[in-house]
Formats: sequence, C-alpha cells, structure tokens
Amino acid sequence: MQAVTEQSSVTQLELFFDLVLVFAFTQVDELAAHETTALNMLRAFLVLAIMWWVWIAYAWLGNVVKADEGIARLAMFGAMGAALIVAITIPEAFHDMPGGWYGPLVFALAYLFIRLVHLVMFWCASAQDPQLRGQVTRWAVGSITIGTTLLIIAALNHGTAQLWLWIAAVAGDMAWTLFSGNEWRVNSTSHFAERHGLIVIIALGESVVSIGVGVSGLPISWPITVGSILGLAVSGLLWWAYFDVGAAVVEEHLARASGPQQIKIARNCYTYWHFPMVVAIIAMSLGLKNVLEYVGGAEEHTLHDALHGIPLFALYGGAAGYLLALVGFRHYATRVVLWPRLAAAVVVLALIPLASILPAMAALALLCAVLGVLIAWETVRYAEPRDAVRHGTAH
Repeated sequence: MQAVTEQSSVTQLELFFDLVLVFAFTQVDELAAHETTALNMLRAFLVLAIMWWVWIAYAWLGNVVKADEGIARLAMFGAMGAALIVAITIPEAFHDMPGGWYGPLVFALAYLFIRLVHLVMFWCASAQDPQLRGQVTRWAVGSITIGTTLLIIAALNHGTAQLWLWIAAVAGDMAWTLFSGNEWRVNSTSHFAERHGLIVIIALGESVVSIGVGVSGLPISWPITVGSILGLAVSGLLWWAYFDVGAAVVEEHLARASGPQQIKIARNCYTYWHFPMVVAIIAMSLGLKNVLEYVGGAEEHTLHDALHGIPLFALYGGAAGYLLALVGFRHYATRVVLWPRLAAAVVVLALIPLASILPAMAALALLCAVLGVLIAWETVRYAEPRDAVRHGTAH
C-alpha cells in the first residue's frame, strides 16, 4: 500500500466508487417518494445514514492510503460491489419483496462486508503506526459491534422493533465514532476537503436529476421550462453557498490545525456537518420532483395546485436545513457565526404557511428569491474578504 501525501488529490478510482452513491441517492429518493408519510421519511433517513457511513469510511481510508494502488485497489472494488448490492436492496431494506433472497438480511450482510473490508485495510495501513493502530482498535470494538450487529438483528425483526434497532445502529455508530478518540490521520487536507466537496456535488446532482424525473415523459411547455430553470437556480444557489467561499475557509483552518484539533475539525466539520447537508439536499430533491410534477400537469395536477404536506416541508425544510448545516460547518472550524444564513433559514421556515397556499411554481419561485437575496447580499457585503479568499490575497 502507498501512503497519501499532502500533495495528493482525489483518485479516479474514488470518483468511480462514488458512482454507487449516485445510484444510492436516487434509490433513497425513490424510497421517500414511494410513500410520503412521516414513518417512511424516517426509514429513508436511516437508509441514507447507512449509505453515508459507507462513503465516509472510505473517504477517511482514501486519505491514508492511495485508493488506486496495490491491494487498496482490490479492496475498493470489493467494497464497491458490496455497496452496489446495498444500494440495489434499499427498496427491501425494511420489507422483503416476494421471491428471491431475503432483502433486509442481504442489505445488512453486504453492509457488514463493506465495514470488514474497511477495517482490514485500516488495520494493514496502521501496521507501522502504533497510535493509529490503537485508534483503529478502539473504534472497531464498538463500531463493528454496534453498527453492523444491530442491523443484522433488525433484519430478522419487523415493525417497531426493527425500526428501533435501526435507530440504535445508526445513532450508536455515530456516537461511538465521536467518542472513540482523536488519533486518526489526515495525511492530505486538500484531498480530504476535495473529497467532501465532491459528495456535495453528487447530492446536488441528485436534485437536478429529480427535476428531470419530475417531468419525464411529459411534453415540453412553458411551465415545465420555467419550473425547471427555477429548480436549477435553487440547486445552483445552494452550490454557491458552499463552494464560493465557505469550503475554502474551512479547508484553510483544517490545514493550519494540527494534532487532535485537526482531527476534530475533520471529523466534526466534514464527517458530521456534511451529513445534514446531504440529507437536506436529498429532502429538497423530493420537493423539487413534486413541484415539477405539478407544473407539468402530471396526475391531473394544474398550475393552480399548491404543494402541501411532506413534499412542501421537504422543499423548504431541506433548503433551511442546508443553510443551518453550513452555519455549523463554518462555526466549528472558525468560531464565526454566519448570522445572515441563520436569518435566511428562519425566513424560509417562516414562509412555509404562505407557500402552502401559493401555486407550487410560485412557492418554488419564492424559495429561489429568498436564497438569491441571501447570496447577493453576502457577495456585496463581504466583497473584500470574499475576493481575498478566492484569489489568495488574504494574509
């Protein structure tokens, strides 16, 4: 295995690995859209959490050893195959379909395989690093036991017991990772930040796909054209909110930190705060899909129909949740609170009652307007520091 250096960048194999996540995000969106109830939204959230843990594990591994060199390449392909099986089985994660293998157990066992491959690779990578070996050992004792064992037990249960076991598996895994120690390694801060930026791009890509899915098979018209552009604008504004300045600022603080503090920034800003970002974008994708179905006239909808219930909360709540996650992401690294984004998130949530009585396209336009005002205000108000960060003139 070849160690990652500070100058390393994301490998092509890691990008190839991410294609499974593209499919998985689509599957989660389909699961959520299949039955728009609070219980089903919880199921979709839990599945997304599992897929996030799959991705994040290999993001950390790929920052220690080069993913496309030696045995690491074979491990990545093996994990990718198992991750694909997990993604394919998402519709059966809680309820087995007639015929074939028992879906919930296949999901759990494929996930176990992914985690074991990851553990073995980290164990080998830490052979000459006693501190990292100790961290891997502490993490593995709880993480493998909690995260995978509970999921396997959940696969053999049904109803409320199954759901609580899923919740315990996800919560326990995340909590154990948080408290198991700060002796991991970040060999390349630029690779680490780039890797997480790419997963945000993938999630935003799912929001664009949802726009297309919402009008798939419908003849092009002015409502579809306008609705699609508004949806793309919302996704673009979310992209701007992350990549224009914020990502670079946090990456700089990550690079300047050292020891346990660097690991804390990497873990809390990226592993933890990026998760609600991805959840928020996927939730928003569900809302966008429904809006485009409305404006396209699918299922006898008209332009006058308003978006209600979970799709509306997913659209507006997703946008607000994304802004709040960005605030947390920036605050942990810099101790700076982005008050304009907090205010914008509150405004978005406060506008939900108004949006519920507006036509779906008008509700989407209103959301786009709020995000547009936020980005425009930040661009003008912080023009000088923004230019310093973007063009490397800061001291």
